[in-house]
Amino acid sequence: MTSAARPAKIAALPMETEYKVRLEIFEGPLDLLLYLIKRDEIDIYDISLERITKQYLEYLQAFKELNIDVAGEFIVMAANLIYLKSRSLLPIDQQPPEEDVDETDPRWDLIRQLIEYKKFKEAADQLQARELQQERTFARVGEGMTPETAPLLLGEVGIFQLINAFQTVLKRLDARDDLREIFGENFTVSDKIDWILQRVGQGTMLRFTELFAQVASRVEIVVTFLALLELIRLRQVRAVQPNEFDEIEILPATV
Repeated sequence: MTSAARPAKIAALPMETEYKVRLEIFEGPLDLLLYLIKRDEIDIYDISLERITKQYLEYLQAFKELNIDVAGEFIVMAANLIYLKSRSLLPIDQQPPEEDVDETDPRWDLIRQLIEYKKFKEAADQLQARELQQERTFARVGEGMTPETAPLLLGEVGIFQLINAFQTVLKRLDARDDLREIFGENFTVSDKIDWILQRVGQGTMLRFTELFAQVASRVEIVVTFLALLELIRLRQVRAVQPNEFDEIEILPATV
């Protein structure tokens, strides 16, 4: 079977593996757009509405496939991006009039939002870094502080970086010529949680791609990734990136 003829999905998640991901700390749509711009090393002023809309919608599809709860503001932003993209495809003399807008480029309102949000986000990040530095100076993990309540260490990766790595694994699987449809799979999040904990036991580091080295289907990839998200949420493991664009590493929370 050629890759062109192969179905996009192998099978739906079996009932026993359905799992609703609930993350206490979830960044918003502007965070996702800034991440996409930074990932592609694009200047905010040079964003392509067509490209960034496509990438944004791919993330929403990943959230849906992973059964991740997203706020309504993500959907509102998706609708806005689609509208701006459609406007940009029209000749200037055919674009619908916008109140209080002097520029003819549909991107400018979005660009202004991103620049303002980026300023506030950078200021907040600096304050958080100072707070974490103080906590590491005066607090001792083990004395009234459990791994679940201890502050995250620098180098921790966010949900968007994890989703990006997850999408890369899926694309590699879909590109395999020996991929076949698999039925009757019975993977559960609980089983994969136990498996990951065994792999990272005794302080062992595990690369993100090694989690999926032996998987044979999309279903197993999804369930494994859900198990990883749950372990990160429970502070049982840490996902870190030593340097920007390095491969994500999975470590025990105590390392």
